[in-house]
Amino acid sequence: MQLVEKLMSYKKYFSEIIKLSVPLIVGNLGQVLIGATDVFIAAKHSINTLAAISIANSIIFCILIMGMGLMSAISIQMSNMRGNRKPTKKFLITVLNYSMILAVIFCLICLLMVPVIPMMGFDSSLVPMIKEYVFICAFSLFGMYLYQCLREFLMAYEIVKFPNLILLLALILNFVLAYSLVFGIGPIPGMGVIGLALAAFIVRTMMGLVLLVYCFDLIHFKNPFDTNLVKQLLKIGYPIGIAMFLEFLGFNLITILVGREAGILAATHNIGVTITSSAYVIPMSISAAIAIKVGYFNGAKNLKEIKRYSLSGTSMSVIFMAICSILLIAFPKPIFEIFTSNKEMLVLGLPILHIAAYYLMFDGLQVSLSGILKGLKMTRIASVSLIAGYWLFGLPFGYFLAYHYNMSLRGFWIGLATSFLFMSAIFLTVIYKKFKALKKVYS
Repeated sequence: MQLVEKLMSYKKYFSEIIKLSVPLIVGNLGQVLIGATDVFIAAKHSINTLAAISIANSIIFCILIMGMGLMSAISIQMSNMRGNRKPTKKFLITVLNYSMILAVIFCLICLLMVPVIPMMGFDSSLVPMIKEYVFICAFSLFGMYLYQCLREFLMAYEIVKFPNLILLLALILNFVLAYSLVFGIGPIPGMGVIGLALAAFIVRTMMGLVLLVYCFDLIHFKNPFDTNLVKQLLKIGYPIGIAMFLEFLGFNLITILVGREAGILAATHNIGVTITSSAYVIPMSISAAIAIKVGYFNGAKNLKEIKRYSLSGTSMSVIFMAICSILLIAFPKPIFEIFTSNKEMLVLGLPILHIAAYYLMFDGLQVSLSGILKGLKMTRIASVSLIAGYWLFGLPFGYFLAYHYNMSLRGFWIGLATSFLFMSAIFLTVIYKKFKALKKVYS
């Protein structure tokens, strides 16, 4: 009876986390599905096309994700300022200029990578396709960053419906464009990898421009670049950016390493990541909702509300990922065959889905806990723990299993599983100590 009463007392918190996270889930799932669409179409075109875009996206995302991390500070800073009852809308022009500076920097880095690709040891038949994809997609960063910075700004106000509507429309447009440009339609010849890259460029640019038009009336042009705000964004965002860079580098380094062995391994890894990312998007969105709520009540100095939103969101993430684990254990083959029925890829892919089934709960736990830390503006500790989890434990262990025990792709995925377990333990310890400290400060 007491348990039921306690659960009922949390009804408000579950409801508000769900209310905030569902639109975020729709948006984030839209982004994942755009990537999944590319994987699906590339797999239908040829194994070489899938291998080429898997490797190319590994290179691109390792670069652009740093800027995405730097922009993630926008919603954290704005929600904390709202909690303190400080004005925020006047900073939109600064946020826009900040994002475009980042786009220029990371676009140039992508372009500088193009002449390096032939020296990275990939199959010579894949190199031209990888170079073409990276070159075209480098220019899509302007649209992607424009959309993301505006989405982060609106998210601090819990305005997520229109950005998500844009994503859903972009998902449909991306499928139509990508399929048409890859295989050809009417007078348009099939362009393979170039078609996928052009579709990405067009869709990302349109997403950014449409959201800019939606937000245009909110822009105040009097103070185009507030240096104090930018310093705060960099202070909060650089640990997140570094952590996201190293996290993505970890996943994508696996693609690059196994891609040097054989293109089919990179393609299989990409399908595995696409499947697990589709599940991960739920706790990732819940984590963003937790960060916003915790950030607001951190600004308001209300520890009771911080704890309740933290517990509600984290338990939801873990339960959802437990359900996903059961599905992966029960139906690995039908899930993998959504993308390809290639027998060699099935042999390689089914074992990594079994491994994923055992780590998904810890992945859901660690991302929810990182949301709590972000809301508390403890981004540096969250980032150091992520870096340690991947680079001191997961990747070295995975590399050891892959090349000393000849486990190849399976070895790397076992390494990833250990990193999520490590990060969960560290985050729990840090949050427990922080809550004890805040109890003294707020009392």
